[in-house]
Amino acid sequence: MDVNLLPFFEWSEASWIGNAIRDSLWLFPVIEAIHLLGLCVLGGSILVVDLRMLGAGLRNTPIGQLARDVRPWLVASVAVMLLTGTALFASEAIKCYYNTSFWVKMTTLPFALLFTFTVRQRIAQMAGINTSARTRLVALASIALWFTVAAAGRWIGFS
Repeated sequence: MDVNLLPFFEWSEASWIGNAIRDSLWLFPVIEAIHLLGLCVLGGSILVVDLRMLGAGLRNTPIGQLARDVRPWLVASVAVMLLTGTALFASEAIKCYYNTSFWVKMTTLPFALLFTFTVRQRIAQMAGINTSARTRLVALASIALWFTVAAAGRWIGFS
């Protein structure tokens, strides 16, 4: 089924938020800066657990405990990223429609979120102090998914 999403993208760009951001000298860079700060917090909260699941660092901390400790940061950063990302999208939606990097990011993002909040969370909670082949595999998959989302997102601005 071929769904033409261009009308939605045109509507998004013509929305009051899209126009306000595009017409402002400072809104886009401020929102982008907040988006990037959210990316840093998201990356840190993902990486600290994934590296622990790989057996690199914090070896005296149980994996499940570390995952619980960083979860509020993870959830908050995802919320910031979704909110600011939606605003940034609205300001240049038509550009995004024709941008392959945007589609790579939007295709990978739901998988990364689903994987993080289901598979990765479950494996982290089941793991003890020691890593296993399963924790390492899950950590590598998580890093690959989130790296793809982040790299594609950064590439949107360069293409």
